[in-house]
Amino acid sequence: MPQSRVSDQLIAAYRSANYRVASSCEPFVLRIDQHSEPLARLFATSGHHCAAFVTACNPLGTLQTFEANRAASARLAGRLGQLAWGEGRVFAGAGGDLAGTWPEEKSFLVLGLDLDAARALGREFSQNAIVWAGNDAIPRLVLLR
Repeated sequence: MPQSRVSDQLIAAYRSANYRVASSCEPFVLRIDQHSEPLARLFATSGHHCAAFVTACNPLGTLQTFEANRAASARLAGRLGQLAWGEGRVFAGAGGDLAGTWPEEKSFLVLGLDLDAARALGREFSQNAIVWAGNDAIPRLVLLR
């Protein structure tokens, strides 16, 4: 397998980050490689068996202005709407590191987004990685470059 072009420091930051989901039932936090009972419940109630946590902020790990990130997030929200991943399938969220050295990134949890589609969406918005969970409700870091 080819080595990632993402630095070890960024990978470590992604792996240790909190991925907060503003679910209408109960807000919760996803952690990489840790089973999420709230996500499992969301799968059970929604009938979906996978989900992706995606952002459009700070493409390729390069810090952008608040305005640029806000515009990118609006484009991603519009794209999710175009792809019919709206009503009851998309939840607002934010990803951030525990140390607070990197600003929180507006993000979305998208139910029912399979791994290939999630990868394509992350690449479309020039992201280094996405977070994806299958029916085991264990969020995994998926590097895209």
